[in-house]
Amino acid sequence: MSIVVFDSGLGGVTVLHKALQVLPYEQYIYFADDGHVPYGTKTKEEVRSCILASMEATITDETRALVVACNTATSIAIGDLRKRYGFPVIGMEPAVKPAVELSRSTGRRVLVLATALTLREAKYHDLVNRLGDSGRIDSLPMPGLVTLAEELVFTGPRVQAYLDETLGGYDWTKYGTIVLGCTHFQFFRTALAAFLPPHVELIDGSAGTVRRLQELIGSGEAVADSPGSIEFRHSGSDAGYPDKMRHALDWYRRDRSGQTHD
Repeated sequence: MSIVVFDSGLGGVTVLHKALQVLPYEQYIYFADDGHVPYGTKTKEEVRSCILASMEATITDETRALVVACNTATSIAIGDLRKRYGFPVIGMEPAVKPAVELSRSTGRRVLVLATALTLREAKYHDLVNRLGDSGRIDSLPMPGLVTLAEELVFTGPRVQAYLDETLGGYDWTKYGTIVLGCTHFQFFRTALAAFLPPHVELIDGSAGTVRRLQELIGSGEAVADSPGSIEFRHSGSDAGYPDKMRHALDWYRRDRSGQTHD
C-alpha cells in the first residue's frame, strides 16, 4: 500500500521530506505534474483538469492515502478528489492561522507569499476572513521562486536578485512573520533567512499536513520491520526529471539539517 504525494513539480519534495521524517517506513509514490508546471499562472479550470487527469493515471487499489502537497492544487481540487476517492486525501493550506497568532503577540504584520492563483481563490480569502485579522495580513505572489526551484537554483546571485526585486521595498520593522504559501518556496528558507532581519519568522504548512496524514493512517509502527521506499513519477517529457526530484530531495534534506552543499 502506497502513499501518493502529488505536486505540480518539485515543491512537494519539501513535504515528502517531512513525511519521511515522521513516517519513514511507508511506501511513497511522488508524482510531479511537470508537464504542466507552473500551476500558479494557469486558469482554475486548466489546473483542475491537470490534477484530476494526473491522479486518474496514478491512483490504484493499492493507494493508502493521497497528500496534495501543493497549496494551489488544494484550493482548486481538494473537494473533487475527496469525492472521487474513498481513502484519506490530505491537502495543504497556507499557515496563516499560526502566523496571525504570532502577530497578535508581537503587534507586527503578516506577509503571505504564494502563487497568484492561490491568492485569488475564495478558499484563501475565506481562511483569512475567518481569522478576523485580515487588516494585518498582506499577500504577495512570487512566481519567480517556482521557476528558480524548477531549475534547481536555490541559492546564489539569481535568487538574491529576485529577493531584492520583490521584497527589497518592504519596511521589515512592521512585519514579524512570513508565510510560505507554496511548497516550492520552502527551498528558499536559507536564502530568505539571510535576506530578512532576524525577528522575521518563516512559517509553512508542511508539519501540519504530515501530522494530519499520521493521524489518519497511523504511526507506521505496523510496517516498521520493512524498509520504506520512494518511487518518482512525472507527467512531462523530460526523461531526466526523476533525477531532478531526487536531487531536490537530497538538497533539501541537507539544507534543513544544516549541512553544507557541494
